[in-house]
Amino acid sequence: MFAIDAHLDLSMNAMEWNRNLRLPINEIREREKGMSDKPDREKGVVSFPELRKGNIGLVVGTQIARFVAPDNPLPGWFSPEQAWAQTQGQLAWYKAMEQAGELVPITDLTSLENHLTRWNDRNPDDHKPIGYILSLEGADSIVDVSYLQRAYENGLRAVGLAHYGPGRYAQGTDATGGLTAAGRELLKEMQRLNIIMDATHLCDDSFWEAMDLFQGHIWASHNNCRALVNHNRQFSDEQIKLLVSRGAVIGGALDAWMMVPGWERGVSDPKAMNCSLDVMIDHLDHICQIAGNALHIGIGSDLDGAFGKEQSPYDLETIADLQSIPERLKKRGYSDEDITNVMHGNWLRFLRNAWK
Repeated sequence: MFAIDAHLDLSMNAMEWNRNLRLPINEIREREKGMSDKPDREKGVVSFPELRKGNIGLVVGTQIARFVAPDNPLPGWFSPEQAWAQTQGQLAWYKAMEQAGELVPITDLTSLENHLTRWNDRNPDDHKPIGYILSLEGADSIVDVSYLQRAYENGLRAVGLAHYGPGRYAQGTDATGGLTAAGRELLKEMQRLNIIMDATHLCDDSFWEAMDLFQGHIWASHNNCRALVNHNRQFSDEQIKLLVSRGAVIGGALDAWMMVPGWERGVSDPKAMNCSLDVMIDHLDHICQIAGNALHIGIGSDLDGAFGKEQSPYDLETIADLQSIPERLKKRGYSDEDITNVMHGNWLRFLRNAWK
């Protein structure tokens, strides 16, 4: 079944992990043997061949570069201009992949419909380009609000205001506090440009303020449920209710610490913690129980988002294994229509409404 993944850090993997995503996954892993600079070396699960194998024909591909103030211990760049330059290098990689025929940008309704026609032409062997919607994970790299127009012209169609910690526009995971004055101005400009707001990673204070101020289209690309894993990174039931009322779609994430309670980074084992793909469906099902339907859930895997097999569901070898989700949903009693919506239909309905 055609699938959409609403959150993949493709350019980060290419430019910071130095992964050639055009290669088969076993060759990427082989190239990383003996490397120890990152905990997920030899354990990546995402490559272009695996996306095609899994019939994942459309993804939301990110740019990401955090600004860190002198008192911020998180990794990042020491000026917004440096962060901007980092995202521009990532953009150059996306453009190079377009030239190579690996990716095709999806920026409006026409390009979306044309891509769907091409991808679903029943010819599986012609190395179709994978569609990508460009998203910015954390807005720190937007030097000032005037830069957003330039980013939009370069294809940016979704923005998450914050990532981890305090941000220049909003506060993210593990932080507290509301939007900055610049953040409120950024939301106005996003609304003018019809840029989607990604509610993922916003701390509670910034979430409620942003939801009150922003009247444009909102999704949550990769988020799970606080009721199942009690952490501020997750959405509370009240936040889910508000997102549903705004027509949002929430993408289920496959980072193990977000899926099962009690996960210890670098210590816990997916099998021992019973962290399977079915656990993600537990989170999706919880959203459905709140919404009263299956119209607000999808996949936003975040696979290879600074973690690999060591922190992914134990029954996932590569991203192609997302194709086991339909059968798992069927066993839970989801209808064929529900399953189609989860795999791609809900994201497509959202985009067609946002870009009409």
